[in-house]
Amino acid sequence: MEKKRILIVGGVAGGATCGARIRRLNEDCEIVIFEMGSYVSFANCGLPYFIGDVIVEEEKLLVATPALFENRFNIRVHTDTEVLFIDREHQRISVCDLKTSEQRHEHYDALVLSTGSQSVWPDINGLDLPGVHVLRTIPDSRQIKAQLENIQRAVVLGAGYLGLELAENLKKTGVEVTVVQSADQVMHSLDKEMAAYVADHLQQHGLEIKLSCKATAISQNPDQSLQVSLDSGESVKVDAVMVSIGVKPRAELAVQAGLEIGKHGGIRVNEYLQTSDPNIWAVGDVVEVKNVITGQWQLFPLAGPANKQGRLAATDIVRKKLNTIPSVPYHGVQGTTVCGLFGLTVATTGVNEKTLQQYPDIEYEKVYLHPSNHVGYYPGAKPIHIKMLYDARNGRVLGAQALGESGVARRIDVLAAFIQMNGTVYDLEEAELCYAPQFGATKDPVNLAGMIAANHLRGNHPLAKWENLADTHTQVTDEQDEVDQMLAFIMDDPYSQAQIVDVRTAPEFERKHIPHAVNIPLDSLRDRLHELSQEREIWVVCGVGQRSYNATRILQQHGFQVRNLSGGMQTYAKFEE
Repeated sequence: MEKKRILIVGGVAGGATCGARIRRLNEDCEIVIFEMGSYVSFANCGLPYFIGDVIVEEEKLLVATPALFENRFNIRVHTDTEVLFIDREHQRISVCDLKTSEQRHEHYDALVLSTGSQSVWPDINGLDLPGVHVLRTIPDSRQIKAQLENIQRAVVLGAGYLGLELAENLKKTGVEVTVVQSADQVMHSLDKEMAAYVADHLQQHGLEIKLSCKATAISQNPDQSLQVSLDSGESVKVDAVMVSIGVKPRAELAVQAGLEIGKHGGIRVNEYLQTSDPNIWAVGDVVEVKNVITGQWQLFPLAGPANKQGRLAATDIVRKKLNTIPSVPYHGVQGTTVCGLFGLTVATTGVNEKTLQQYPDIEYEKVYLHPSNHVGYYPGAKPIHIKMLYDARNGRVLGAQALGESGVARRIDVLAAFIQMNGTVYDLEEAELCYAPQFGATKDPVNLAGMIAANHLRGNHPLAKWENLADTHTQVTDEQDEVDQMLAFIMDDPYSQAQIVDVRTAPEFERKHIPHAVNIPLDSLRDRLHELSQEREIWVVCGVGQRSYNATRILQQHGFQVRNLSGGMQTYAKFEE
């Protein structure tokens, strides 16, 4: 009997994984991978670190070679081969050897599209000039690295993960770097107040960050340097420009074949990664998949999901074409990410607040906290800045963002697992996590996030929103008396005015405080309750939110209407920015 023929277009994470999984499940089919580039499977996430000499040997970037696929998996790999056309009616593809220009047809019983994504280029002049680069492949990184000795100053267009990783590694090689970002913050996966930590950190390490700014043109100077014109009217003279403003699906083959395409330009697939053609599957950056929080179809150009999609597509192909094992459905993506920048770890999972604001049917709340990565008495404790979002109706965890020097990825991974299992803040309260003084605390940061949120939902810990804290400088008049000068005006709140009570010590208060706040240290609060009005709501604040929580409990039990400003002055500082 003739063997079933499975063709895979594209390697790297999704396609290479799919091929290897199919072979592990079935020895009797023929598997062929066609890769347009020169490398079938390489570590594209490692490219910035190759440029920065963190990864010294280029060979370390090669995850698997054609010889490995041939010898270990009995999979034929054709690199430098472009697939030009899909003939769905006759179940064949047209391919071209890019070295010889020879074209031929290849028949398939099952076809997998793992064509990935391609860089988005700004619509400006000068992108074809020498010294303008994009970082997507090993040859790209090789070209940039070869020119480093002639690069003293560079502009990076874009402040996403790749752009900032590239900026960091350029800086570490001695290049002066300016990052130009069209949005008003770095890293779109973060909410703005959390992104402020990252921008501050980058600037402290010598990067120049220009936000709400776009390049309008690139030109070449007589000395061969480049001039980058910005919409602010500024112009930056550099030796190189790195373009990293985003990616889009490489879906031209699917469009030509008439496959269903989603509204974001990616291939639509079902829960088994099957396209609108029952003989064609698609995985990786080229597909649109469901967001597990919002239920909406999105693009998630991430290596982890691409790998898992390749594996599940392989399982479905083996079931439907070779009838050996049951399929496993793909549940969707929640967008768990991590990035390291000059010693700062930035990690996210689930949705951010900007996304939730687009879905009015999702009632959400949020908490901020700033615990240490481990107990304070053990040397080396470092803060972790956390924002967690959760469903106000049932406590389901919706998303989290965290930043810090140590222990960040571990906490986001735990929260990611709870999100995947539809966990709630009540579950986080009771999560049993490993503890030793050098690794954590008996109340881990994950537990604390759950406790704060659960207390809020139970009514024990009412929370105030920082964005509702108005600038009182413009709202207080000379005619108001001294007591009223201490009042902060609150927008969109059932109470027209609130008393801001800062329960830190007097020296802490003097260093910085919210305008018109009154200072009543926590340890003297019970003795000074008479100074507060029960006719006005009280908003309590401290350094990071812990003392103000204790103050909230005291005031609640003495009949005051009170809310805690989550995350304390640490969070307030970022909202000010």
